[in-house]
Amino acid sequence: MPPPYITVISIPDTHPEVRRSGPVDPLPPEAEKPHTRAITRGVSLLTGDPKTAIWKLSGHMMVAMLLMSLYNLADAVWVAGMGAGALAAVGFITPLFMIFIGLGNGIGAGVSSAVARHIGSGDRAGADNAACHGLIISLIISAVMTVPLVLFAEPVAALLGAGEVTSLTAEYGRIVFSGTVFILFNTIAYAILRGEGDTRRTMYAMGASSLLNVILDPLLIYGAGLGIAGAAIATVISMALVSVVILYWFFVKKDTYLAISPRIFIPERETTRDILRVGLPASVEYLLMAIIGILVNGVLVLVAGTDAVAVYTSGWRLVMFAVIPDIAISTTLISVIGSAYGGRNFPNLEIAHRYAIRLGTIIAGGMAIVIFIFANQLAYLFAYTESTAYIAPRIALFLQVISLLLIFIPAGMMSLSVFQGTGRGMTSLVINILRNVAFVAVGVLILGVLLGYGETGVWAGIVLGNILGSGVAYLWARFFISRLVAMEKRV
Repeated sequence: MPPPYITVISIPDTHPEVRRSGPVDPLPPEAEKPHTRAITRGVSLLTGDPKTAIWKLSGHMMVAMLLMSLYNLADAVWVAGMGAGALAAVGFITPLFMIFIGLGNGIGAGVSSAVARHIGSGDRAGADNAACHGLIISLIISAVMTVPLVLFAEPVAALLGAGEVTSLTAEYGRIVFSGTVFILFNTIAYAILRGEGDTRRTMYAMGASSLLNVILDPLLIYGAGLGIAGAAIATVISMALVSVVILYWFFVKKDTYLAISPRIFIPERETTRDILRVGLPASVEYLLMAIIGILVNGVLVLVAGTDAVAVYTSGWRLVMFAVIPDIAISTTLISVIGSAYGGRNFPNLEIAHRYAIRLGTIIAGGMAIVIFIFANQLAYLFAYTESTAYIAPRIALFLQVISLLLIFIPAGMMSLSVFQGTGRGMTSLVINILRNVAFVAVGVLILGVLLGYGETGVWAGIVLGNILGSGVAYLWARFFISRLVAMEKRV
């Protein structure tokens, strides 16, 4: 077994992005102790059979994300009790909130990819340092973005097109955005744990946050009489408490595979670039999705009024619940792909990609059938009061239209994970620009506005655009993996 601080990568120049640039400086003596930690079960899975790793590690992520999606669903259900106006207010904030989630998930993808590639290549010190860099980046982003959004919540709500519900939208957004630091810190911490294959601990943290939120929502919204502000406060409290638990794991209990400590942190431009090479494009992808969400909201208001936003955002929450297993698999796939790529085991990339798509498609197909059949019953989760009952048929129709999309999502989602796991964030971004701008946005405008199909045209544009985007991503990933495998055979 090599000394803990020696880089054991020997990659030819055809794969320069896998190598660390320059020699690895030895860490100070006081930093050596954390690296005596034993290989964990997660790391063993991550560096072993890719099918086993995807199946076992994504299982924990599915549970965690399903619980989180259940919270989002419950949050919307409780808010719906206050009327369509409150539901629409949350809908107007959702795209902007997704920017923060996207920043966290984007940088998190970069951290997971970097950590997994270092682990796969045997560079444990590099993995530790990448994790520390990720947390520091999240704190910097939080400091820069929180204050403006809290101070200017009402003008922002107006710019988002909230109209008659601007004050409600601003009230909700001001509180939610005050918890930005917890959102980003937790998201990066989850990414670090995923990068070392510890999805079980991630499941505990995400699950605890979701369950706590579900409990606090009715207590604060109705019990304390805080209304929509209560929903926002519940979100911030649950995230803050989970941050405390994560800090305990990293800095007190210290039983993770990676060592997180200021003592071992060595500022490195290459490490920062390595994370941002995946993280920034992935964050821009979420930003694009948020912009498309704002565009869709605007088009819906134009062609069908603010109630159409309540229909769309309510139904989309159920769709996202159905997509959670695919997100869990694709998130796990980033780490599995990164580990295989760092270890130059390129055939495992092909195995992992095919298996992830097959598993995701089976699950998504089952979800699509359930949603299509029970659309009318599911719609009443958001229309159970007298003031919202009239939008139930529209929510049901949306669910039936959008369920057709579910079976096409896994191929595209898993293919993007291949590029993120191998450090090619720009490729993933280009594909997402094609999907969101050239396919979805254009489809929504043509079908919803130009051809006059209105609300259902908007939904059809979303479905067709995403199907085309998934096709492009899949073909591009297959070509990329085939080239890597062929190159390895020649070597």
